[in-house]
Amino acid sequence: MIQPTAPMPAYGVFSNAGQGHVVTSILIAMVAMVFTAMSYGRMARVYPSAGSAYTYVGRSLHPSLGYVTGWSMTMDYILNPLICTIWCSKAMADLLTGTRYQIPYPGLLWPIIFALLFTVLNLRGVKTSARINSTLCAIMGAVIVAFFWYTIRYVFHLPQYPEAYFLRPFYNPETFTINRVFHGTSVAVLTYIGFDGISTLSEEVDNPKRNIFLATVLVCVITGFLAAAEVYGAQLLSPQYQFSANEVENAFSHVAAIAGGTLMTKAISITLLIATVGSGMGAQLGAARLLYGMGRSDAIPRKFFGAIHPKTRIPANNVIFVGAIALLGAFLITYDNGAQLLNFGALIAFMGVNLAALTHYYIRGADRSLVQLVPPVLGFIICLFIWIHLSNLALITGSIWMIAGIAYGAWKTKGFQSNLVNFDVPPEEE
Repeated sequence: MIQPTAPMPAYGVFSNAGQGHVVTSILIAMVAMVFTAMSYGRMARVYPSAGSAYTYVGRSLHPSLGYVTGWSMTMDYILNPLICTIWCSKAMADLLTGTRYQIPYPGLLWPIIFALLFTVLNLRGVKTSARINSTLCAIMGAVIVAFFWYTIRYVFHLPQYPEAYFLRPFYNPETFTINRVFHGTSVAVLTYIGFDGISTLSEEVDNPKRNIFLATVLVCVITGFLAAAEVYGAQLLSPQYQFSANEVENAFSHVAAIAGGTLMTKAISITLLIATVGSGMGAQLGAARLLYGMGRSDAIPRKFFGAIHPKTRIPANNVIFVGAIALLGAFLITYDNGAQLLNFGALIAFMGVNLAALTHYYIRGADRSLVQLVPPVLGFIICLFIWIHLSNLALITGSIWMIAGIAYGAWKTKGFQSNLVNFDVPPEEE
């Protein structure tokens, strides 16, 4: 879910939102994610077999709050394959522009092609093996090293440096405001989405009480510093901080061409495309399995959502359903708006987990030390501050989604008197 190239696909979106303060936004987001990761790690010790924000909040605070958290997670799961479809479509169209392989009506056909690709591969039960993932990770690492090499060589050969050249990626006095930086941070959180999945591995890990905590925190720290270094290099190559609608998805590839030429651009574009195809497939299947869990527990119509294919053991109806949403959404919203909506739900879940950790360990626990108080409080406050700086469109649309979900949950559970809605992703059927 989290790749070493995490900030590259959305670099243009981050830059537009934060008016160039991409490095600062990613580092602020890292602080919030590290505190939240600590809360996830601690809650994984309490519920080692469950591993979801829905479970942590529902059991530590209240089932109705757990429902709200789970409903926000559902938004994330459904939007993730949607934004992957949008990005892959734009990247492929950009990659083939000016070549003999360019297809007519790329804005119409590529979303259809990628939505169908994700859906068909998932229906056939195609999985990427650990070996393929390791190979892809090595390729991404090689591309990142090449990018750093070309960037350093380019910077060292500049005849002169503008004033505050090396500090401007952190602070540009012409565009800096707190609101802009935190608006950028509200989108930059996308870099870290997926770290919470580590908590679902509690049953497979040696010494989970220690290692789940360490792994969750380290993933956020390593991702944050690597992502900050990548976007720092991009901002040194180009002072441009506002990208047009037709170049925003591929902004990083175009900026990399300044140092590495066309070859570097193509290498990054192809690498990110392959990686995002893998993410899109995984995200679609994850969303389908979440809907299957909800259908199986009769939270949503069991006949459709709770069905599973007898041979592939895949919830085929849900795969098609999520694929249809991804296709429709690719024509209705932009990558930017989709990313902010995804973060709307993710940040609600993160705030919920921080409150759960605070309640379990500090309020109800015997240990009232600052170690149990400060991290979840700061994690909650920073996540809340980032959340309120999402775009108005994301806040309004996300609020409509949450209100509709709460109304449905209240009706389904007769005022949350019964616990019928289950948001835990079930294990894969054997």
